Amino acid sequence: MDEPSAKEPDREGKREDAEESVIATRALTKRYCGGQLAVDGLDLTVPAGSVFGFLGPNGSGKTTTIRMLMGLIEPTSGTARVLGHPMPRATRKVLPHVGALIEGPALYGFLSGRDNLLRYDAADPTADPRTRRARVAEALDRVGLTAAAAKKAKAYSLGMKQRLGLAAALLQPRRLLVLDEPTNGLDPQGMREIRSLVRELASDGTTVFLSSHLLDEIEQVCTHAAVMAQGRLITQGPVSDLAAGTRGRLIVTTPDPGDAARVLKEQGASDVVVAEDRVTAEPPDRDLADVNAALVSAGVRVRGFGVQRASLEDAFVALTGEGFDVAG
Repeated sequence: MDEPSAKEPDREGKREDAEESVIATRALTKRYCGGQLAVDGLDLTVPAGSVFGFLGPNGSGKTTTIRMLMGLIEPTSGTARVLGHPMPRATRKVLPHVGALIEGPALYGFLSGRDNLLRYDAADPTADPRTRRARVAEALDRVGLTAAAAKKAKAYSLGMKQRLGLAAALLQPRRLLVLDEPTNGLDPQGMREIRSLVRELASDGTTVFLSSHLLDEIEQVCTHAAVMAQGRLITQGPVSDLAAGTRGRLIVTTPDPGDAARVLKEQGASDVVVAEDRVTAEPPDRDLADVNAALVSAGVRVRGFGVQRASLEDAFVALTGEGFDVAG
């Protein structure tokens, strides 16, 4: 008699997690023909209202995961729930509430930017034709394309095409926005505008799930993140927590950089880099006060000594052992 009641809180907890999560996968796996394992037992949780960054080096399974979430391909095993519904079974119910920009927008080059959006909207059975032109005008304005609305899409730059694809995703209010490299091809000003737009959408209650190879972009705009490597989830959680778990770089400012670099290596520091009057390194596993004392004892004139706060890039490299080119 006691066992059923003991299990009940677990079921209740899982139900509450599902309600609070816009995306939830359990043991999600995709194996392609030939045996290639693209995604391996993925347990991903995207909280409602978050701006969620999805990171992973080339071949990590990031794009395959997004395709499964959007119902474009079926998983080999495991489950994926989006907005509380199983995918791809509930595609027709879920996708009207999801805006997506995946691997660049599909555009008609011979049509203007405005006419592309009008056609996108006309293809949406849930869209109200009476408000179509007003909504298209608003979407163009939100991504800064009003002045180029009459220009043919084939004359658009890569950044302008990205903006137009984002405008298409914003034609209707969405509970979830899925963006694959949303700032690809944009200049710094355009990137700032898109970051601002993402924050605005999140403040309005839209959950934003985005992949990006720009780790500083993820750190600036995302509240949560997940890191993939070789098809497996390495870690996930609030961005601040991911960076906090990684040691930062040791920075020594001195007019004796060569001697400082030598002493740091003797003290067990790794990845020592000399740049003019500054030496940086991965801190050794010992009391840093002893390292500082060793520098002084060796006659190094120490003008500054400290550990820089770890960035998301530092955490990514520490977790995956790879650089930050994660566009794949």
